[in-house]
Amino acid sequence: MTSEVRVRFAPSPTGYLHVGGARTALFNWLYARHCKGTFVLRIEDTDKARNSKEAVQVILDGLRWLGMDWDEGPSMGGEYGPYFQSERENIYQRYFDQLEAGGHLYLDNGAWRFRSLREVVVVDDMICGRIEFDLSNHETHPDMTIRRPDGSWIFHFVNVVDDIEMRISHVIRGEDHLSNTPKHLELFKALGKPAPRYAHIPLILNKDGSKMSKRDEGASITSYIDGGFVPEAVKNYLTLLGWSPKDGREKLEIEEVVQLFDLEKVNRKNAHFDIDKCVWLSGQYMSSLTLERFAELCSPFLVGTDAEGLEAAKLQPVLALVKEKVKTFAEVPAAISYFFTEDYSFEPEASEKALNQPGASARLNALATAFEKVADWSPESIEAALKATAVELGVKAGSLVLPTRVAVSGRGSGPSLYHMMEVLGRECSIRRIRQTADSKAA
Repeated sequence: MTSEVRVRFAPSPTGYLHVGGARTALFNWLYARHCKGTFVLRIEDTDKARNSKEAVQVILDGLRWLGMDWDEGPSMGGEYGPYFQSERENIYQRYFDQLEAGGHLYLDNGAWRFRSLREVVVVDDMICGRIEFDLSNHETHPDMTIRRPDGSWIFHFVNVVDDIEMRISHVIRGEDHLSNTPKHLELFKALGKPAPRYAHIPLILNKDGSKMSKRDEGASITSYIDGGFVPEAVKNYLTLLGWSPKDGREKLEIEEVVQLFDLEKVNRKNAHFDIDKCVWLSGQYMSSLTLERFAELCSPFLVGTDAEGLEAAKLQPVLALVKEKVKTFAEVPAAISYFFTEDYSFEPEASEKALNQPGASARLNALATAFEKVADWSPESIEAALKATAVELGVKAGSLVLPTRVAVSGRGSGPSLYHMMEVLGRECSIRRIRQTADSKAA
């Protein structure tokens, strides 16, 4: 067994990257980076009926989006490849022949089974502790199949062979695999190879305690990509599903997590998934992004909108106004749409409250006249003009804010009114106020 830390993430490409799989990949990646070791990605694609190139791409894209770079694996190569199980047939045959020569295999209805050693197998797990598995009873622990009648391989066998060949030092995987571990240890012993250290991380459950399935909200990493989450926020949230710093902080830069992460500190209890906390974290990261990075990540979500392809000088001032108001990039198009079109709609409730009131049209026209006299179109000057108009009209300044906001944006809430009007510009703001006043007067 190598003294270097070598860990692996070995997903089956069956259509999507589950949040549980992503968390497993992340814990492997964190441990490798913490120990200055190697993170291996291998694809367990022996199930030809369920696997596809498209599904492989989904996994690769998901890991790249999360910022989990692998040191060996698809597109990277490495000393112990190939990294697709479908390309390792000769290697599996060699180990199969070794087991057969050692008397460890027998045929049973066309399938090859491994003859259990019928012992008590001890798993010294780095998270779960010492666990004994009594495999002596054939009725409760029948001999496992390692090769089907059609010649295809069973997971247990190829998993162990790959861990041997790729010099894997630590196997970090979900607790649902814990019951497989004694079978794997039997194979290592029969092959005369030292086993890696095992660390089984807690399961991810829904809020109600049920096991998270692929149909549950937030289960697929693709949903975060399509939903416009900040990648760093999702990565941060995944670290909290079974691990946390001693001080209880929730927003952590990944460089700090790498320094702090250790398998002995992984929680033994199952983790509970909370999509609301992930959304909150996305908002926290969103507000701290540079404007350039924010604009870059927004770009795919602006395709097909009036904001698509706009030069930075026009787009970035608008994005700056909403950056701390949104939690995902998918919210941005709706949040900024009224800046780039005169065909914006009015929220019914806001319009009723702000505009369908006696004297609303006259007050808006008075504001427009005041704004026409503002020489320095700045937030401070706009605010001063509004307050002065309120005094002239004998009303509270606050009573003019909502009508003005609805007139220029159609919304009852949003960014700072005065900064919003500064970005819209004097001409646009006044025109919209006049047009709204005229429509209400009519």
